Amino acid sequence: MTGRGPANLATLANGAAGVGAILYTLAGNPLWGMLLIVCGLGFDGLDGWLSRRAGLAASAFGRVADSVADAVTFGLAPATLVIVHTERAALWSPWQADADLVGVIIVALAFARLAYFTLRAYRVPHFLGAPTPQNALAVVALVLFLDVPGFFGTHPVAFLLGTGLVALTMVVPVPFPKVRRGSRVRLPATITSIALVAALLPLQFRPPPGSWGFLLAEAAAGVAAAGIAFYYLAGPFLVPGGTSEGTE
Repeated sequence: MTGRGPANLATLANGAAGVGAILYTLAGNPLWGMLLIVCGLGFDGLDGWLSRRAGLAASAFGRVADSVADAVTFGLAPATLVIVHTERAALWSPWQADADLVGVIIVALAFARLAYFTLRAYRVPHFLGAPTPQNALAVVALVLFLDVPGFFGTHPVAFLLGTGLVALTMVVPVPFPKVRRGSRVRLPATITSIALVAALLPLQFRPPPGSWGFLLAEAAAGVAAAGIAFYYLAGPFLVPGGTSEGTE
């Protein structure tokens, strides 16, 4: 397959991963949902790499298709993780209205950001505000530590405050670097994604707390959380000039 075919397939796979993440979460398996979100991040990076490797110029259709896929995988899917609580439902019941509100905020801010990227900000080399995939990774990390499996226990208030705050970073006027070859955030971002996969894979088998699988997942999630924090805290200082505008 030549031309735009491989890149379009990667974009389609990204969107399919997001749809799968939503369906698994609704069916009561948020761990599979989180794993598919991380897989969608891989496909999201792959479609850009395939386009550049083929020497293809950016197209309006490609931007729109990529933004639609991102809206599903990095907007709707993380919001579903926040809203749907099939585990510890009794504990979450008093906070359901708040969870619904935070979920709506995540979707609204992600959609607004992606619309801005599609119409204008795709031309510039940096982001203004944290990109939607980064927000999705942050939500996944917060779920792991504060909800399912809850390495720090299940804490609805802390979870909702955390997810609401990271959602707001998508629209703050702060520059963030893109994860590209040569970028100083590329290696930490790669380690973060690998660590999240390493955390989520053993959790699919529901290892009991204290078992080697659970401890491995907890340690890997800690590495991923450190990588996510690095991007949010150090990223703005790694943007040349610190004033470029962009979004995704």
